[in-house]
Amino acid sequence: MEEKVYKTMNSTGALNIVLGVVTLVVGLTSGVLLIIGGAKLLSGKSKILF
Repeated sequence: MEEKVYKTMNSTGALNIVLGVVTLVVGLTSGVLLIIGGAKLLSGKSKILF
């Protein structure tokens, strides 16, 4: 019985680590893309007419 619980906890821990790494990568990527987009908007600010 204890071995089954250990295996379940082990696979859950591995899944949590994988999801954490994926979340970190997606967060960093989206942050970089947002910064690049904002920089492009700031650099082209003088060309925008309202």
